[in-house]
Amino acid sequence: MTDHRKLLRALFDASVAAAHPDNILEAHLPPAPEGRVICLAAGKAAAAMAAVVEQHYLDAAGLDPARLTGLATTRYGHSVPTRRIKVIEAGHPVPDEAGWRSAGVSLTLASTATADDLLLVLLSGGGSANWIAPVNGVSFAQKQQLNHALLRSGAPIGEVNTVRKHLSRIKGGRLARTGRRAEIVTLAISDVPRDEPTAIASGPTVPDPTTLADARALVAKYKIVCDDAVSHALNDPANESCKPGDAAFARTRFEIVARPRTSLDVAVRLAHDAGFEVLDLGANLEGEARDVAMDHAKLALKARADGRKLAILSGGELTVTVRGNGRGGPNQEYALALASQLKNARGISALAADTDGADGGAGDASDPAGAVIDARTYGAMRAQNLDPAVYLANNDATGFFAASGDLLFTGPTLTNVNDIRVILVDAV
Repeated sequence: MTDHRKLLRALFDASVAAAHPDNILEAHLPPAPEGRVICLAAGKAAAAMAAVVEQHYLDAAGLDPARLTGLATTRYGHSVPTRRIKVIEAGHPVPDEAGWRSAGVSLTLASTATADDLLLVLLSGGGSANWIAPVNGVSFAQKQQLNHALLRSGAPIGEVNTVRKHLSRIKGGRLARTGRRAEIVTLAISDVPRDEPTAIASGPTVPDPTTLADARALVAKYKIVCDDAVSHALNDPANESCKPGDAAFARTRFEIVARPRTSLDVAVRLAHDAGFEVLDLGANLEGEARDVAMDHAKLALKARADGRKLAILSGGELTVTVRGNGRGGPNQEYALALASQLKNARGISALAADTDGADGGAGDASDPAGAVIDARTYGAMRAQNLDPAVYLANNDATGFFAASGDLLFTGPTLTNVNDIRVILVDAV
C-alpha cells in the first residue's frame, strides 16, 4: 500500500504556512499615527505578530522606537524575540496569574492612549485564556475555576466565550471602551467557525450581541456549579457587555488577516495536485469529535468500496465531552474514533491536527498537535492488542497513539486557524 504520511504532513504544513504572521500580517498594518503605536496582542500568535509589527514600523517605516510600545501575551512556549513590545507567556487553555497580570497591564496601556495614538490590537486563538480580567467582585481563582468547568463541559467555544465575556473587564468590547480616545485597529487570525469577530479572543474591541441572560442560560444548560460571587456577577446589569452604538466603537476598525477557509483551500489544492478527487466538507465543522469521526469513516469506507481515489478534508473545531481520566484533545479523539471504524480497511490513511501545534494536553509546548492513522496504526492495534473502545471510554487518545507510535509533534506553530483533518482513500 502507498505510504501517504509525507503527503498528509505536507498538507498540514502548507495549511499552517498560509496563516503564519510572517507571511500574512505586514500587508494589513495601518500607517503610523502622529502619536504612538500602542500594540496589544493576545493569543498563540501574539509574539510572532508583535515581531512583524516591530519589523514593519521600526525597520521598514523608520518609526522612532520611542513611539512604539506594547505588550504581547501568548501561550507558554510561544514567545519570540522582540525589541519594544514586551512578551509575557501565560496559561492556556486554563488561565493563570501571568495572564491575569498581563491583562491588567494591557488595560492600563490602553487607558493611556490619546487621540493622536494608534491602538493596534492583534488577536489570535488562545486570546480568551491569555487575557483574564475578572469583573469586580469575582476573584481570579473563581474565574479560573469556572473556566475549567466550562472547558470540561463539552460546550462549543462560542458558548464558553459568551460566559467569559460577561465576567470580564477586557472582553466583549471593553478593551475598546478603555482605549476609546485613540484610533483602534484590530487585526485578527480567526480560529472560530464562520470567522465571527465577537468570538475571536471573545471580541475585546467589537460590539457583543450576547447578553447576561444568555450567559446564565448556558451555565444552567451545562449544569455548571458557580460560586455565589459568579452568580451575583452574572445577575449584575453593570456587567453587560458593550453593544452596537456604544461610543467605544466610534474610531474602530476590525479586519481578519488569516482564516480557516484560506488554509483549508491550500490543502484542497495540494490534495488535488497529488491526484485525488476532493470532498471538501468545509472549514466550519463543529460537533462531538467521535461522532464526526464516525460520519467521516462512513464516507471513507463508501469511497473505498466504490474504488474512488478520494481526499476528504475538513476544518473547524470539534469538542470532547470528558467522561474519563485520560489525556488527549479533539483531534486525537477524532483520529482514535476513526481508527476504531477503519481498523480492517486497506488503503485509508488520515491526519487530524490543530494548526497551533497543540491538541488538548496540559498546555505545554511539547503537547502533540494531533495524530496520524494508517496501516501501521492498525498493525500496532493487532500486535499490542490495543482496543480503541477502551481508550475512547477513558478519553485517552494520547495514551493510545503513544502506544501505537502515531502522535504528531510539531511544536508551537505561532498561528492558529483551527483544525485540519484529512482522510486519503486509495483506489485499490
